[in-house]
Amino acid sequence: MHHANHFYGHAHIMARYTQLAEVPRIWGYLQHGWNTHDGFAVGTSFAPNFPKLVWSDSVARRGWVAGLRDYIVVASPWAYLLQMSKQDEWEASEPEREGTLVYPFHGWEQQNIIGSHDTYVRQIKEVEGDVPITICLYWNEYQDESVRRSYEDAGFRVISHGYRGHLWKGTDVYFLDKQLDELRRHKRVISNRIGSALLYAVSVGAEIGVYGDPMILEAERAALGGREKQLRLYPDLHQPFIPMNYAKELARYELGQDVMLSANEVREVFGWQHARRAVSGQTPIMGLSSMAEGGADTSEQLSHIPTDDEKRDDADDAVLDGQ
Repeated sequence: MHHANHFYGHAHIMARYTQLAEVPRIWGYLQHGWNTHDGFAVGTSFAPNFPKLVWSDSVARRGWVAGLRDYIVVASPWAYLLQMSKQDEWEASEPEREGTLVYPFHGWEQQNIIGSHDTYVRQIKEVEGDVPITICLYWNEYQDESVRRSYEDAGFRVISHGYRGHLWKGTDVYFLDKQLDELRRHKRVISNRIGSALLYAVSVGAEIGVYGDPMILEAERAALGGREKQLRLYPDLHQPFIPMNYAKELARYELGQDVMLSANEVREVFGWQHARRAVSGQTPIMGLSSMAEGGADTSEQLSHIPTDDEKRDDADDAVLDGQ
């Protein structure tokens, strides 16, 4: 099915959760990032009668309003990753956290960002003060030396979680595992736009904030509503220090943490009833996700990430999530 099902290692996470020995095709369309639209990239061509597997009821309701059908709320892969990583036990250990992790709004393979990274650096310093700062860039901004230099020259640590994958190639299947590790290390997580990363951060107990040069995508899709729609729907999320109680409640709902399915239910909904089960302690093999070949394990490997030879005309892969 659709290659976006494998972005960020989502299919692999779900295969781990359902204790499979392989990563089969998901018979449907799995939401790959948080957004204020119908859960999917603008222009996605849906095959009839295949379900749209989304994180929360809010996404399903927006899709219905837009005339789409066949929605099933399954929760986010992130919610399942947290359960497998024993988040409750980790929180009970009262770990030390330090500094601020920053996710600048990013472009993607077909749309660059318009905005000032230098301005954002000044704003970060003004608000965060004298604390360790880590900047996490999307892979294509990480490869741009001028963007990296804007942050490195300010004395910030600059990283990337890896390559999300594209057309079944290059997926870093441990993208979210590495993101989880970074989020747990930091006291605060901020961005200049709302996105998946901030919801993930709240779910592991980090404080969050949204401020600074909002930046925009070249030819930003009108259907997504841009930053204006985010401001209209979530005004309380647009401040440097967002109240934790509000943020936690919203994140839990949007990530679907209260509507997670059992392993048997996931296998049923995903069409995985006949997939091979893993033996105890075995990690799912690549299976159909030889799609994941060449995935970058560390930010240092990003220079070897495969890219497209030519741009496509459709918008199937538009970044929805700000990661």
